[in-house]
Amino acid sequence: MGKPIKESVSEIEKCATVCRYYAKNGRMFLQNSALETAHGQAFLHYDPLGVVLAVMPWNFPHWQVFRFAAPALMAGNTCLLKHASNVPQCALDIEKAFANAGFPDHVFTTLLIGSDEVAQVVAHELVAAVSLTGSEQAGKQVASAAGKHLKKSVLELGGSDAFIVLKDADVDEAAKIAVKARMLNTGQSCIAAKRFIVEKAVSKQFTEKFIHQLHALKFGNPLEESTDYGALARKDLAEEIHDQVKKSMSLGAHLLYGELPEKIDSAIFPPLVLGNVQPGMPAYEEEIFGPVAAIFEVGNADEAVALANDSRFGLGASLWTSDVEKGKAMAERIESGAVYINQMMFSDPAVPFGGIKKSGYGRELSYLGIREFTNQKTIWVK
Repeated sequence: MGKPIKESVSEIEKCATVCRYYAKNGRMFLQNSALETAHGQAFLHYDPLGVVLAVMPWNFPHWQVFRFAAPALMAGNTCLLKHASNVPQCALDIEKAFANAGFPDHVFTTLLIGSDEVAQVVAHELVAAVSLTGSEQAGKQVASAAGKHLKKSVLELGGSDAFIVLKDADVDEAAKIAVKARMLNTGQSCIAAKRFIVEKAVSKQFTEKFIHQLHALKFGNPLEESTDYGALARKDLAEEIHDQVKKSMSLGAHLLYGELPEKIDSAIFPPLVLGNVQPGMPAYEEEIFGPVAAIFEVGNADEAVALANDSRFGLGASLWTSDVEKGKAMAERIESGAVYINQMMFSDPAVPFGGIKKSGYGRELSYLGIREFTNQKTIWVK
């Protein structure tokens, strides 16, 4: 899918990390949990559900799968993988990795099938649950199929994450990390920062530094270590972003940096920075899955929170301030699955991951993730 080689290596290393994490902590997470009651003794016991289907995306073709598989397998389930159709070799490589590690046959199985066959797999009597990471539309379809057959589902969908910069923030550091947060995987990340909400007092300064950092990135061959970003995964993805930006500009948004191509001839799409983005524009209402940033100016912290929450998505957010206590209080008001203070949004095996609103439901990673696909059985002793 065209990921720069230095990010590809990091992704594989992260897969190893999540395996080690659950190898070390899985047994502890699944120990019986005592419950306080005035009548007798009660505790929770965790049983595997059985066969779990994973429907996974192309943008992190190994990590997304291992993020699901490591806890699901450690809990005693078996896994079926329906990977994105443009990364079949990744899907087969992951199946081979589990086989080489000594897992019994069919504990982890890749299904080379199309999206139109997923509902049939969900309906199969042996499939107990389904996990999907992908688009909002894909989430609706899979959740509908799971609901029809009364099966557990976990969805991690799109995001339009807010990156809030208050006037007392370290603007230099915020701008530096903001570019990294937007351009990770050439902007093709659900948790990439996409809406940069900046207090007016530092808006000009932040924008200038953001553009300077963005301009310094190197476009090139993804197999070269010096490359920071490359082409998108497919030409049609570049065409979709082009349409979103063009329509936003026709409604009043303007370019602060970059030039919108007249037409799309390949999967290459240049980094762009948009200003004057207003409600009703695709750049405001939709997720732009590529290297396009929208910068918003607000008068104060309350306006920043209100704008951050004015989205149908709620996956992650980043908040920058020198007053950490104020940041914590603001974070509690932000409608999101996670808020990172003075850091870009990222996933870590020890921290629960997931969203709210149209960004999905359920949690992956941490102790919550390994328990999602278990029967949390109450045992009561008189």
